[in-house]
Amino acid sequence: MKYLLLKHYRGAPAPVNDVPMDRWKPEEVDAHMQYMRDFAARLEETGEYVDGQALSPEGAFVRYDGEGRPPVTDGPFAETKDLIAGWMIIDVENWDRAVELAGELSAAPGAGGKPIHEWLEVRPFYGETPTVTE
Repeated sequence: MKYLLLKHYRGAPAPVNDVPMDRWKPEEVDAHMQYMRDFAARLEETGEYVDGQALSPEGAFVRYDGEGRPPVTDGPFAETKDLIAGWMIIDVENWDRAVELAGELSAAPGAGGKPIHEWLEVRPFYGETPTVTE
């Protein structure tokens, strides 16, 4: 089963380590990025990693506006809680494993080297039925 893990900019539940990344020290950003690389490398070894990428906060929503008309855009947005910081595709046995890995990824270090408790959205690929074990 393939799942998409979406890393949101919304941060941690207050009052847990909810310091926006743009206020982290350079070494804290480096430690966070290294955690992500190490996480992906570990999943590559188990065959569970498919792909991943960090995303810039800049961007916009775009939609078709009719024949011969330019696309309509909305954004960029000052409110970052709905933006995606990055994504990772994993290929795991079941929903429980996807949730387990998302929990580990949520523990990436942030300000002060402490886990950031960030929200991750876990979405199965369309057409694949999640297997939930109990």
